Amino acid sequence: MIEVQQVTKQFGAFTALEDVSFRVEAGEVYGLLGENGAGKTTMMRMMATILRPTAGNIEVAGFSVIKEPNEVRRRIGILFGGDVGLYSRLTARENIAYFGSMYGMDRTAIEHRIKRLSQMLEMDSFLDRRVGPFSRGMKQKVAIARTLVHDPQVILLDEPTTGLDVTAANMFRQMIGTLQAEGKTILFSSHNMGEIDKLCKRIALIHQGRLQYAGTLQKLREQYGMQDLDDLFMTVVEGSGR
Repeated sequence: MIEVQQVTKQFGAFTALEDVSFRVEAGEVYGLLGENGAGKTTMMRMMATILRPTAGNIEVAGFSVIKEPNEVRRRIGILFGGDVGLYSRLTARENIAYFGSMYGMDRTAIEHRIKRLSQMLEMDSFLDRRVGPFSRGMKQKVAIARTLVHDPQVILLDEPTTGLDVTAANMFRQMIGTLQAEGKTILFSSHNMGEIDKLCKRIALIHQGRLQYAGTLQKLREQYGMQDLDDLFMTVVEGSGR
């Protein structure tokens, strides 16, 4: 469903990613693991057609991000960490509806999706309030709903639990399980090893722009004889010699 093929991304003389390849299967929750600055967000921006690979290619749902970017955009939902980019003067409902209209959804379809997402994310109590005064966690829920409003096949989540408290983060993990049961393909980026361990069976581990490992967590644990994912990460990184 997502195939990264020998991708390199340069910004001038700086190489953000170098010769990275991995594959995410349809219906899988796949972890993209690495410290801050490893290149995770750059990779996801290329998958979302915001950036163009310097070399190599990425296919999403069978479409090239280089040759068929519009087809890719129709099939993905993307949430980046950091600024959630909501319109502060609009209500949560209006923010979500606006993005639904951008995908060509009619009013009935939008309202149906908003109702479903509001229940899933427990947003009913603030759905019709302006988002300006919202807490970081409330805004993050609205941003997640906006990402999912058009019912995308492929969901790209870059540090999605930023700003969520323990209860909300647990609710988010339950939502991921629901989406996977619906057949969605989910790429989940994080430097939080606990989240990755709970949500993903397979991962790609990136350090300083280079792929260090792609495969199952079970195989990685067997390879190094360790169970703790934090220890595993540090062992792989230190072994990279970079």
